[in-house]
Amino acid sequence: MITHEFRYASHPEDALKYGTDELRKHFLIENLFKDDMISLTYSMYDRFIVGGAKPVKKNLKLETIPYLKSANFLDRREMGVINVGGKGIIIVDGVKYELDKKEALYIGKNAKDVEFLSTAGTPPLFYINSAPAHKEFPTKKVGKDNAEVIQLGDEKYANRRILNKLIVNSIVNTCQLQMGLTELVEGNVWNTMPAHTHERRMEAYFYFDVEDEQTVCHFMGQPQNTRHIFMKNNQAVLSPEWSIHSGAGTCNYSFVWGMAGENLDYGDMDICPPNQLK
Repeated sequence: MITHEFRYASHPEDALKYGTDELRKHFLIENLFKDDMISLTYSMYDRFIVGGAKPVKKNLKLETIPYLKSANFLDRREMGVINVGGKGIIIVDGVKYELDKKEALYIGKNAKDVEFLSTAGTPPLFYINSAPAHKEFPTKKVGKDNAEVIQLGDEKYANRRILNKLIVNSIVNTCQLQMGLTELVEGNVWNTMPAHTHERRMEAYFYFDVEDEQTVCHFMGQPQNTRHIFMKNNQAVLSPEWSIHSGAGTCNYSFVWGMAGENLDYGDMDICPPNQLK
């Protein structure tokens, strides 16, 4: 079964007027993983789709949704999937791919049949990002051994972290989708510092491995007009092209970043020094 919702894009001047409930309504995606369901949110930010699939007792088939007006979900799209739960299986046009936790699968345009399956034990949690695609590239699995791994940050500033580039153009051919996974080292809480925007791309963050009864405060907005959203485990947040995307948690955690837009240059950032944020 598939559930879906639609989100309009917001002008930054409008977003300044949003209170807590409105910020959460327009940007936060709360219930990504429901037993034996695929949950999708279609955003007008670069027509990016954020979703989750949790097969428990049933195989889940990816079917088209009304916003796409296409016979198959991937007729004009590409997709990235990162497993953040137990071991699972994705079958793409008859080819089986096994994904352990923190492994990724890129699925190219024109794939017709995509199914999400569970194996024995803890159910998988397949986190999904999808963007429009103009060209077909082959489906490819990317394990953590294949990732580009970068050490970032400093214990002094509580932001030491390990960045794993998974679905990026140096590893996988894509049209515009880019995805990766960042792990905060124990005792560190800040992600994405210095904060930045990139007006040529939007982004979505998905926070996971957040301990029970703990939280992550996600910061968004223009660098001199910031807002915040408190988030729980396994929740995602949309980040417009005009917005920073950074966060601090009450414990260490991991998060998936996914982006789409004008280019594939990971370093395309307009940085704002921490002491200039407002």
